[in-house]
Amino acid sequence: MKFSALAANAAFGAVAAIPFTSRNPATVLLQPRADDPSATLACAASSWPPNTIGVDNAPQPPSADLASILAQVDAANIEATILKLVSFGTRHTLSTQNSSTRGIGAARDWIHAEFQRYADASDGRLTVETVGYTQEADGNRILFPTVISDVVATLHGTDENRLYVISGHYDSRVSDVLDYESDAPGADDDASGVAISLELARIMSQPNYPRPAASIAFVAVAGEEQGLYGAEFLAQSYANATPRVNVEGMFTNDIVGSPKGGQDGEYSDPYVIRLFAQGLPPLDVENSTTRETRLTIGGENDTPARQLARFVKEVAENEATGMNVSVVYRLDRYLRGGDHRPFLEAGYPAARFTEPHENYAHQHQDVRVDPEDGKQYGDLPEFVDFEYVARVARVNGAALWSLATAPGTPRNVRVDTSALSTSTTLYWDAPYDGYLGGYEVVWRPTSAPFWVGVLDVSSAIEATLFLSKDDVVFGVRTKSKDGLRGVAVLPFPGSR
Repeated sequence: MKFSALAANAAFGAVAAIPFTSRNPATVLLQPRADDPSATLACAASSWPPNTIGVDNAPQPPSADLASILAQVDAANIEATILKLVSFGTRHTLSTQNSSTRGIGAARDWIHAEFQRYADASDGRLTVETVGYTQEADGNRILFPTVISDVVATLHGTDENRLYVISGHYDSRVSDVLDYESDAPGADDDASGVAISLELARIMSQPNYPRPAASIAFVAVAGEEQGLYGAEFLAQSYANATPRVNVEGMFTNDIVGSPKGGQDGEYSDPYVIRLFAQGLPPLDVENSTTRETRLTIGGENDTPARQLARFVKEVAENEATGMNVSVVYRLDRYLRGGDHRPFLEAGYPAARFTEPHENYAHQHQDVRVDPEDGKQYGDLPEFVDFEYVARVARVNGAALWSLATAPGTPRNVRVDTSALSTSTTLYWDAPYDGYLGGYEVVWRPTSAPFWVGVLDVSSAIEATLFLSKDDVVFGVRTKSKDGLRGVAVLPFPGSR
């Protein structure tokens, strides 16, 4: 089936030009959600070219089920989880695994028991397992053979082989990365992220909600501070499974406990969460021929990870979350790493949530008070804003549920480059055999960060638009019968 925007315009009459203009998203990052949510999806500097097709791309409002899920997120539960994890003294990866009250083993067992408690009330839709392996001494941050354990609670969806992953790491550290005896509370880094995994698993697994189309894995990994070992094991386990597990998106929540940062907490943005999204994939994920084509067509800002981040921006900025998502087009902060990286290296789209400002006195520090100025050091619960973590959990919940209830992504998306033309013809295939939903074509000026225009093409798998591919970036996304959109896919040169 073909769709022609040229023919549609002729049939319905020309419509007024839709400018690609709005205030810059950066101007809303220091205040609560704006009254005009569509204003955050385009940049005022990107006002050309004008066009006469489609409509403004607007954020997707939460469904009734999603609104109910987000309303259940409880800051008191998050606080209780963080305080419990801190109570284990240290959760250093090399700490004891034989105690029931101290060390990473005790934390692992408690997390598993919490997930299992939710599973027992889920009517069979949530299953829990602790998986892992023995990591030999690496001559660096692993001093002796150490069991690395990941706790994975999977909410099973109705579709075959579609999975989304949300993770926090439950290991912790102090100033000396090899000190596995001293107390390492790790309240922000990263009990806050683990608390989000647990809270969303508790809510989304409840039998009163429909099973999502895609499965969701709520995860707590170990070994992050010693070299991303737990995430590496999990990503490779999914990638090397037969068949390969189709992880359509992964989020790590790492250091999401406070909106305050700077030397003494002088910066504060309580309604902002950063989302780091990688640009070009590694060459062992995207071969040199694909890389060269991507660079030729200007697609370096349209990798799967960045399309995932754009989707989050569209579904997680609303009154139900009360948050602004500040997308950072970068793998991570300078000199830092996170558990999304092993998933990216395995060829999966992944991104990292991190608080808007960081206070390094409360990360990777021995718990102490400076005798000269009385400054408190250490990653202590007193520096965590539990209401803020709850809002970050709602952002994650909005993203995960919207992704898992959407139809997935179209396959083999192409743009016709066989001849010079001022119009654009796109082709694509259904996300899976028997798909009965529709599609939308989205676009933005090359200098705009987010999709600003959209055209509903119903169930067509080919569309011609009177808008030049030379001037804008196009994408194609699915749209279910109930209006839920999927992640957009960048077209590569091709033909029907």
